[in-house]
Amino acid sequence: MVRDPSAEDDAPDVDTVLDALHDEDCRTILAELEGPETARTLLERCDIPRSTLYRKLELLSEATLLREGTEIREDGSHASRYEVDFEEIVVTRDGSIQIEIERPARSADERLAEMWSEVRREL
Repeated sequence: MVRDPSAEDDAPDVDTVLDALHDEDCRTILAELEGPETARTLLERCDIPRSTLYRKLELLSEATLLREGTEIREDGSHASRYEVDFEEIVVTRDGSIQIEIERPARSADERLAEMWSEVRREL
């Protein structure tokens, strides 16, 4: 099923977000992302093995802390590009631990492109 990260009822599990934030490699990736970047660029900037990098990108995506898009190149090939998908994370304790993730505002075009990327992954 296509996930709409902006939907409130599709919020990530608290444990998934905390696991991603607790992971040193994930924090390194988040710190190094300055804009939409490919995994190849992140490999050059982070001191993380390739297989580990892809696992960490998946963890960050599951936690909805990264947004993945597709870059279509002139030669017809494509590459995934990753971008930080939060401005602020607030952790509160009110009987249980709760997390609020403040997202950057997105245009309708960006939301449509993101949903298309989700559909493409399911095919």
